[in-house]
Amino acid sequence: MCGIAGFCNHKMNYENQAGSWRTCLEQMRTVLAHRGNDNHGIYLNKTTGLAHSRLSIRDIAGGSQPMTRKLDGHSFTIVYNGEIYNTDELIPELSKNGYIFETTSDTEVILYSYMHFGPEFVRHLNGIFSFAIWDDRLKRLLLYRDRAGVKPLFYTLYDGTLIFGSEPKACFQFPGFTPSVDQKSLQELLSIGPAHTSGCGIFKDLFEVLPGHFLTFSTAGLTDETYWELQSYEHHADYKDTVAHTRFLVEDAITRQMVSDVPVCTFLSGGIDSSIVTAIASRYLKKQGQTLNTFSFDFKGNDIYFQSNSFQPERDLPYVRKMLTWYDTNHSYLECDEETLYHALFTAVDAKDLPGMTDVDSSLLYFCNLVSRQNKVALTGECADEIFGGYPWFYRKELLEKDGFPWSSDITPRTAFLNEDVTKELDLASYSHARYEESKKQAPLLPEESPEDQSRRIIGYLNIKWFMQTLLDRMDRTSMYSGLEARVPFADHRIIEYVFNVPWHMKYQNGVEKTLLRDACSDLLPPELLHRKKSPYPKTYHPGYEKLLIHGMEEILSDPNSPVLPLLDSAKVRQFLSAPAEYGKPWFGQLMAGPQLIAYFIQLNYWMEKYHISI
Repeated sequence: MCGIAGFCNHKMNYENQAGSWRTCLEQMRTVLAHRGNDNHGIYLNKTTGLAHSRLSIRDIAGGSQPMTRKLDGHSFTIVYNGEIYNTDELIPELSKNGYIFETTSDTEVILYSYMHFGPEFVRHLNGIFSFAIWDDRLKRLLLYRDRAGVKPLFYTLYDGTLIFGSEPKACFQFPGFTPSVDQKSLQELLSIGPAHTSGCGIFKDLFEVLPGHFLTFSTAGLTDETYWELQSYEHHADYKDTVAHTRFLVEDAITRQMVSDVPVCTFLSGGIDSSIVTAIASRYLKKQGQTLNTFSFDFKGNDIYFQSNSFQPERDLPYVRKMLTWYDTNHSYLECDEETLYHALFTAVDAKDLPGMTDVDSSLLYFCNLVSRQNKVALTGECADEIFGGYPWFYRKELLEKDGFPWSSDITPRTAFLNEDVTKELDLASYSHARYEESKKQAPLLPEESPEDQSRRIIGYLNIKWFMQTLLDRMDRTSMYSGLEARVPFADHRIIEYVFNVPWHMKYQNGVEKTLLRDACSDLLPPELLHRKKSPYPKTYHPGYEKLLIHGMEEILSDPNSPVLPLLDSAKVRQFLSAPAEYGKPWFGQLMAGPQLIAYFIQLNYWMEKYHISI
């Protein structure tokens, strides 16, 4: 994994002031150095500049970027962030057609594939990626992003210049393009955050390349093309064959993603998803005479303060230990205390350039930092719940039938801190509902399906396009901030495509979520774990954390220069802080309740300070 950035303007001649533009590229690269600082490089011609900061995973000696190759007297240059898992299938065809490989890096495979197949070549790739290719023959810059949106890519069209970067902070290094917000920014942050509308970069005039899309910037302007989208089709296989094919896809995705020139580890949470990944990865390495490194995460004091609830009925630790009796791994138990968790809230904003899932982000950021001291590549169980139907809103009737995003359908808790004028002016409920209806209409339906089956398909689509994207953003920024490459085998597009079209009755049986995945991998897990009820990512129950949050918010209220104050009703906030903050149901997902609402506004205030944003 790496950080990429650059710019292109077909009316400029950057070589006239090459020194200053090279400095600009270096600044864009430097702010992304946390994504990989093993190597770096820049490229500059008359119209285009490219920058790359590298985390060396494959072909450590020969995979430096930007990488340039020539064909028929024309040059082609790439900067790339990601991993391609089917290079062995692409290389023979390219070699047969005369392409001579100078490295064993997947970067060269991508570049030659573009040169050979043209811009639609991306359909041949299996992997996670974002990359930019300068085509000197046709004088165009192309930006690509993987199907699921695992790897980020932001851009803006500023005064005729296309500016892009792996993270917003890189784009803001370009002269004149500065962070600002508009009404839509606030509506996104306050009505649907920490999720966001696909393609929206939150900052004014900043956008994301959409998952499954590529942009082409030529003298004719900027075009956006779709190369992949979820499609619906009838599923004809019986349950036995569906289980078998699911097992093949899952095992193939995980083993493909073990490719690396540096050791690979796994996150082992004690849930079935990470345990399946760990089981297959452990078996893969054992055949090579190697032992897998595994890591589990928890919070200091949870042995004392843990509170069972409908979303998180039990702790993960006993199930981690059970897995370790089945598989011989080098395991590390990692813990985070409340002080570290609180202070990491601010670092998490630095990593994401936005407020996020508060302590869900900050804890993972801290854990990833610890993991990165031992490993550069980690496989995770992320995305299985969104694809196989693991969340309550897939099967609880009252949640399934919500007229809005089921993980955030009630806007009321979000307005607990806001003054009435802000709530009225931004019309948060209407904005959230409009985004919901907009996405709902995009879901690919089969007309012959029953209304109930169509509802299931819609909820599956919304989870993949919204909730899963939020978690993928979280995973990328928190891991890459410490130079750790996190891979997500369940986000393999073949799994997404196949399971999306499997009927619900095969995914959910006898009141048990993710039955299909459990049956497909039944031989891999201890019985106690195989039949474990879904439990989300852990969170702290330490009362000291809530005290730190209350103190932090009180400091914001006491400072007349706090940029978030114009949004707040101070009396409402103080009343909230005086009462127990852990109230009712979560306002986002399954983990974000009262303490996380406080934390979100603390992050929002810090973000506004950091980027000099005023309302």
